[in-house]
Amino acid sequence: MAPLRDPARRRLLKTSLIAGGLSAGGLLSIDALAQGKTRINMQLGWITGGNQIGEVVAKRMGFYEQEGIDFAIQPGGPNIDGVAIVASGRNEVGQVSSSPSVMLAVSQGLPIKCFAVGAQKHPFAFFSLEKNPVRKPADLAGKKVGLPSTSVILLRALLAQNKIPEKEVTIVPIGADMSPLLTGQVDVVTGWLTNTTALKVLGKDRVDMTLWDAGVRLYALPYYATVETLQSKPKAIEAFLRASARGWQHARANRDQAVEMLVKEYPNLKAEDERVAIDVMLDYSFGGQAAAQGWGSMDPAVWKEQVDMYAQLGQFTARTPKVDDLIWLDALKATAAARAAKG
Repeated sequence: MAPLRDPARRRLLKTSLIAGGLSAGGLLSIDALAQGKTRINMQLGWITGGNQIGEVVAKRMGFYEQEGIDFAIQPGGPNIDGVAIVASGRNEVGQVSSSPSVMLAVSQGLPIKCFAVGAQKHPFAFFSLEKNPVRKPADLAGKKVGLPSTSVILLRALLAQNKIPEKEVTIVPIGADMSPLLTGQVDVVTGWLTNTTALKVLGKDRVDMTLWDAGVRLYALPYYATVETLQSKPKAIEAFLRASARGWQHARANRDQAVEMLVKEYPNLKAEDERVAIDVMLDYSFGGQAAAQGWGSMDPAVWKEQVDMYAQLGQFTARTPKVDDLIWLDALKATAAARAAKG
């Protein structure tokens, strides 16, 4: 979520894209061509988990195959720049945790656009305890907030949106561990509401304040591809969205089965934890605009809010992108019937 901090690396990537003509990999692999299928690798920015349960279900149920797609998920990690991989043409589509990652990449000249979103509201939240609760932004005044360095910009956005001076909040750098809240080192910790396993440690006295409800409306789990791919292979993107939507819809209607499929695909995951998490994840996937316009929907007005907010916070060091630079709605429009919320 923090700004891309290596301009030289991004400039090098841009040069290599121009020189290579985005030809590294291409949308159709040799194996897929031999089978008459379109190869789509979905590059993640993190390790695969419950956030991809819909794609896992679609794969194991044969929905991608029925659309003529040879599909695979490519995991990310702390040392993998998923956006750069997709922008270079090595993989065909990508998914990042949060919409600002797309905005910041485009602002620095990477030729990508978002074509759907997996979560209608960002699950990022501020957690406190009943004995010292933070239920609204104003309650942050005088509090010590523990959060990773990459999330500081989210706190700054919340404070700016609610006209709270930054000096009224003490920032305490911590990792993903939420125990500092329990030991009293901080008054507030942060994380995703979908990460139900990590949240168990906070117990029943946990108090939640979501980023979205506090006035910072960001999307989570945006899907993106290069402009070249979107323009030259629109039918492949439409097929991907139809199959993915079916997977998410099936997971919504068959949650126990979906979790079984996820754990079979990734045995390192625990079924009991994922069964709790899927209920929360599906609320974010099918709530909001998706309830009326189907899974994957997104609103240009929300993107405009995000751009304006990040511009005010000085996050665009190169240029401020326009909404049309960030999103591509053609595939969503073409697949509206298939993506319509079911169940």
